[in-house]
Amino acid sequence: MSAARPLSNLQQELIKLYASDIPETDLLHIKRYLAGYFAGRAIKEADDIWDKKGYSDDTMNQWLNEDNPGYGNKNSD
Repeated sequence: MSAARPLSNLQQELIKLYASDIPETDLLHIKRYLAGYFAGRAIKEADDIWDKKGYSDDTMNQWLNEDNPGYGNKNSD
């Protein structure tokens, strides 16, 4: 069994929040907010990679029309 790690600052704040017995509607709003926040971060990181590699709409169209795409190959950049 692995050693217990201390809770992150986010986990600590969420525990405080969940201990206060908030209404289900508020909980749903918080879940949606968190999902949107982390989705936005993932999109930004993907956009940064997209820009770094110089991809364009034409790149995506080529990928969509390939029978054997090479972008998923472990040996490609």
